[in-house]
Amino acid sequence: MLGDVLLIDEGHKKAGGQIMDALQGLEGEKIVLAISGESGSGKSEIAHVVGRGLKERGTPAKILHVDNYYTIAPRDRKRWRLENGLENIGPDEYDWDLIREHMSAFRRDQAEVTLPCIDLLTDQIDRLQTSFRGLKYMIIEGLYALKAEADLRILIDLTYQETKNMQRKRGKEDVNEYRWQVLEQEHRAVQSLRPLTDLLVTKDFSLKRIQ
Repeated sequence: MLGDVLLIDEGHKKAGGQIMDALQGLEGEKIVLAISGESGSGKSEIAHVVGRGLKERGTPAKILHVDNYYTIAPRDRKRWRLENGLENIGPDEYDWDLIREHMSAFRRDQAEVTLPCIDLLTDQIDRLQTSFRGLKYMIIEGLYALKAEADLRILIDLTYQETKNMQRKRGKEDVNEYRWQVLEQEHRAVQSLRPLTDLLVTKDFSLKRIQ
């Protein structure tokens, strides 16, 4: 998303390095990695670390930010949620048909693709012209990225309370009672997808395989 702020620390670098090692064990010409976690857990930061590391290894990756695929425009989302009930916050807020279409375009090595891109400074939905030609990796990151049909699914394992504390420290967005209610519902929705997880990023940013 345009205007997003990345605050990369040593924990993100530690997890990113281990994820790259895990990717080396996967076979295939096209590999999709999904990184899920609650708001403020470090999804975008870890995805960026992995993407940068893959580029340095000579295999650049395309990052797909799931938050760009909301069906409700940013400026209308709060009103829609209040009118329809916060219990409806979850994976169904995203356009999964379009996400799957772009994943399929990646696997087909498509050269011309138009992606949605939310500008956080204007709340506009822009369009990004890009290409998947010659790319081996796609990184899908977002709250519910575990739902994507990825080759490797990773969940950043932070609880609702830990996420609340991180939100306070990071100061990336306004914090109020409505926002806490949203975070609580997001927590429930993210945890409902937990059975799809292959690897956990633990609280100390180590990687743990799910048995």
